[in-house]
Amino acid sequence: MNKKLKLWELDRVSEAEFKQQQKNPIVVILDDIRSLNNIGSFFRTADAFNIEKIYLCGITACPPHKDIHKTALGATETIEWEHRTDILSLCEELKKEGFSICSIEQTEETVFLQNIHELKAEKFALVFGNEVNGVNQEVVNYSDTVIEIPQFGTKHSLNVSVCAGIVLWEFCKKYI
Repeated sequence: MNKKLKLWELDRVSEAEFKQQQKNPIVVILDDIRSLNNIGSFFRTADAFNIEKIYLCGITACPPHKDIHKTALGATETIEWEHRTDILSLCEELKKEGFSICSIEQTEETVFLQNIHELKAEKFALVFGNEVNGVNQEVVNYSDTVIEIPQFGTKHSLNVSVCAGIVLWEFCKKYI
């Protein structure tokens, strides 16, 4: 029999230990995310994959908010975050710090997610866009790479927080 583990059996680190441990060299940029539940999901996923920081840009709401907290389950306390009004100046700043800017989008020229092992950068800033309009075209134009998740159904669309889970796992595999 394969027994499910209880929460206290998971050997989780404390919030203090989490804040001190070395992070994966990944930051997430949320570009005009309107759903508070999606924002909370990003925080929870960022905690699970031990990323450096989340940048909340444009209309993306900031903690504390009960609807963000509902899906973040406390991850707003463990993940470093910052709000920025100008996403392009943020991207410029991150590039100067050695981050490769990667928009998660569908464009004419993309790198499929399964091929990210070919990317030579060590640090990544992953840009996720608005639930309806995606990543702003100016940000796509500024990006070093556009990453696309291959899809085989009729919608060719994923919820942005589901997309984050898929993409962050693939990127974190580069560091384990």
